[in-house]
Amino acid sequence: MEEKIIYFDNAATTKIHDAVIEEMIDIYKNEYGNPSSVYDFGNRVKTIIEESRKSLATNLGVDPKEIFFTSGATEANNWAILGTARKYKNKGKHIITSTIEHHAVLHSAKQLEKEGFDVTYVPVTEDGILDFEEFKKAIRDDTILISIMAVNNEIGTIQPIKKIVEYVKDKDILVHTDAVQLIGKKNVNIIKDLGVDMLSLSGHKIHGPKGIGALYIKKGVIIQNLFFGGGQEKKKRPGTENVAGIVALSKALELTLENIEEKENKILELRDYYIEKVIDKIPFVRLNGSKQKRIPGNANFSFSFIEGESMLLALDMYGICASSGSACTSGSLDPSHVLLGIGLPHAIAHGSLRVSISEYNTKDEIDYLLEVLPGIIDKLRKMSPLYEDFIKNKGVN
Repeated sequence: MEEKIIYFDNAATTKIHDAVIEEMIDIYKNEYGNPSSVYDFGNRVKTIIEESRKSLATNLGVDPKEIFFTSGATEANNWAILGTARKYKNKGKHIITSTIEHHAVLHSAKQLEKEGFDVTYVPVTEDGILDFEEFKKAIRDDTILISIMAVNNEIGTIQPIKKIVEYVKDKDILVHTDAVQLIGKKNVNIIKDLGVDMLSLSGHKIHGPKGIGALYIKKGVIIQNLFFGGGQEKKKRPGTENVAGIVALSKALELTLENIEEKENKILELRDYYIEKVIDKIPFVRLNGSKQKRIPGNANFSFSFIEGESMLLALDMYGICASSGSACTSGSLDPSHVLLGIGLPHAIAHGSLRVSISEYNTKDEIDYLLEVLPGIIDKLRKMSPLYEDFIKNKGVN
């Protein structure tokens, strides 16, 4: 008998829609030609790619010519940041980002610092929202790029991207956003809702497969290529196309956006129910990030006096999957840079638990989590010398 898994780590990756898998299988079995070939079998595959590009662009409110397929959002982020900086370095060498970005952005910025660029890391408020006054102070005459994520992957806070774009609209500065945690969570029109010059997205965050993503590059924006080789993707991103992945990405977004408001309301109801019950059942907890300016499926708590990894291992014994932070750094013993960025001390930042909910989750699953979590926290705290000292000093029974 297969063990039941209760999956609450949808910010890390998501279950693939069955219909997406079916389309991928069809491509692998029947449409395996090389789209760069001149014969009809290859041309047929090329047509499939362009139809998928058109569908994806339509759902994002942009021109198909502005969509470039990549291996995922990490590549898209690297391309947007490194490609822009290297293209416009003679105009300026200053870049702005935030302290709570995904490491695909932060490490790209660090690489540019090695190449002689100056990077300003704008702080966030204790609610996890970009400090806009500090952002305005960071802008300089030699600023060429701003890269701020649309939604934080750890605490789910929604960043003021449209406000950033409007503030710099009269300045010659390009704006990029890592929208991995936004696309598919809401019905987003890139031009109307965000207005950015570049945007990164990923398939496996929207019930598609891993290994496929895209970079939106606004018409008229020219950035340097990251890779070199063939002439694929309008000579911008070489390499034989991941046809099954491209089809899957397009289909996944299409399916995820179906009845999106109904799905969003369901997820929001489950999240708020979970947040309310955790605060009610467990003492010495802190909800990280703004409750109002937050993506529906994210709930990140810090539990004082314990380690996040211990919680994860204990939950795993009950078949529950969650996270203590970004999946890309989950093997690190360092506390989350995001939680440190909102002002948490190391000891509290270490004790975080991120629960991220999708349309596939149910109230029964939330109730099961709420049934086992208080006992886990209590058991771990009884093993903690920090908690023991706290109880003695406070005189708590």
